[in-house]
Parts: sequence; C-alpha cells; structure tokens
Amino acid sequence: MGILENFELVLLLTFTATGTSFITASMGIGGGVLLLAILATTLPPAALIPVHGLVQLGSNANRAVMTRKHIDWCMVKSFTAGAVVGAFAASFVVIQLPLHLIQLCVALFILFLVWGPKPKRHQVSEKGQVVYGAATTFLSMFVGATGPLVAGVVHRHNYDKHSITATFATCMSFQHLLKMVAFSLVGFAFWQWLPLIVLMILGGMLGTWLGLKMLNKIPAGQFKVIFKTIITLLAIRLLWQAGQSLL
Repeated sequence: MGILENFELVLLLTFTATGTSFITASMGIGGGVLLLAILATTLPPAALIPVHGLVQLGSNANRAVMTRKHIDWCMVKSFTAGAVVGAFAASFVVIQLPLHLIQLCVALFILFLVWGPKPKRHQVSEKGQVVYGAATTFLSMFVGATGPLVAGVVHRHNYDKHSITATFATCMSFQHLLKMVAFSLVGFAFWQWLPLIVLMILGGMLGTWLGLKMLNKIPAGQFKVIFKTIITLLAIRLLWQAGQSLL
C-alpha cells in the first residue's frame, strides 16, 4: 500500500487520531466525523469506512474502559441488540443509498433529537434504543460516522457528563465492532492496513487519556452546552454537504 510507505502521511494521520480522540473525550462528540473527513482525502474510497471504523473501535473501546464505572449497561444492551440486526441487514445490501439523502435525513433527525420537544423523563424507551441501534449501525456501513446521531439519542437521557461520555463510547464500540465483522465477512482485507491502524489507535489512546483529564475540569452545565452546540454544528455541516451534493 502506497500510503503505508509515506512516513510523513502516516505520522500526520497518527497525530490526527490523537487530536480527534482528544476532542471526543473532552467534548463528548465530534472527533469521529472530523477524522472521517481527513481520511477521506487520503485513503482509497473502498478502504475509507472500514479503516475509519476500526480506528474508531480502538478509540471508543479505550474510552469506554477508562470510564467503565459510569456506563449505563441497560441502554448499551438494548442499543447493541438493535445494532446486531442493523449490521446483519447491511451486509446484504449491495446498492449504496444516495449520500446526500442520508446526510439530509441524519442531520434533520439530529436537530429534532437535540432541540425537539423532550419526553417527560428525558429518555428514549428500551424499544426505541433497539431501533436506534439497528438504524444507526445500518447507516454507519455506508457513511461511517453516525456518532452525532447516536450522541443525540444518548443526550435524551438525563445523564451527567461522565455517563454521557461512557455510555456513548460503549455504544459506539459495539457498533464499530459489528461493522468490522460485517466488512470482514464481505471480504475486506484489514491486515493490509494494520500497521497504520495500530499506530492510529495508539495515538487515539493518548488523545483519549488527555481528553478525559480535560473532561474532569469542565463544569457539568458548561459541558452540556458544549455538547449540544457541537452536535448541532455537525448537523448543520451535514445539511450543507447535502445541499452541495444537489448543486
């Protein structure tokens, strides 16, 4: 692989993984989308989603381990049950949906989840969590970074900042793991990209550790404002990209 022979580019992507993991760990969301955008300018299209997914698996799993005592395992169990269905269904789909249509729907749904009327308990039902797990995992096979959509669901629950980070990271870990299984079954050769992936995961571990240190210093109220703001900006970015695709 030509990219693996380019030391400067490998080093840049490793530092990028560190920076994006820091963003997600400290602010709750955003790093995965940014990493996807950067990888899209350097990796072949066929490798973009699976390589991004495996790097994100390492980053999210590491963050989940570091924050494990704050995980809401009831939500994770429901979300993962749906994710299994979504990954299984996606493995049989051979025609990719129009990207601009997916971007538009995801962006509008994120905005509704974050700014729409809230249930009295500020929670999504267990059945709803299963549905979200299936839908977001299915979509992630085609667009990669569905983190903002998953984060919008997590935001519906009245969690503190550590539980938001921990539960979100664990849900995303299982989602990315199932994606990797699905891509392996359809024949993607992950071993060809392992050196780059391992370096990026190690960089992500450092970024996660630094980001969680910053998380502890952010007041709870300020964290939720930043969290909502970042999700909203990412949704607006998706709307802009969808509009550009239609021009």
